[in-house]
Amino acid sequence: MMRIFFDTEFTGLHKNTTLISIGIVAEDGNTFYAELTDYDNNQIDKWLQDNVIDNLIMNRSEVSNYSSWNTKIKGDSKVIRETLAMWLYQYSDIEVWSDCLAYDWVLFCDIFGHAFKVPKQVYYIPFDICTLMKMKSINPDIDRVEFSGLKLKKHNSLDDAMMIKVCYDKLMGM
Repeated sequence: MMRIFFDTEFTGLHKNTTLISIGIVAEDGNTFYAELTDYDNNQIDKWLQDNVIDNLIMNRSEVSNYSSWNTKIKGDSKVIRETLAMWLYQYSDIEVWSDCLAYDWVLFCDIFGHAFKVPKQVYYIPFDICTLMKMKSINPDIDRVEFSGLKLKKHNSLDDAMMIKVCYDKLMGM
């Protein structure tokens, strides 16, 4: 079973939110990063602009740049869905981990249309490090940058996915 650690950035904590980016880091080090071009721009406020949009990896004019299984792509939801599905097919069984799953898992499933269209090798029960922290008697509200020891930018989905993986590894070693 391959564990993948993922994070999403989106247009707000509300039911009509739209996905801006998704970052995934697999246990074997392979990565997937996508920036969507069809998120709802009308939902972008100053905080999102300063903390999420300004932290996107790719230049707005870049369409895609990927090699091997370290995938970096920019496109609309359809392009992202097809590319992510291909990336996931490198693994026969996948266990999904995130930070706090409330929005991330729903948006992950939404990439594919709904939960029943997620590729079959993805285990249908997702896991989160918040629960793992609670089980290890660590305050789930702890600063992830401080806990992980990484010097990464917050609110970039690929950096956050890496942070989630490092936090998971640290927690499992306790």
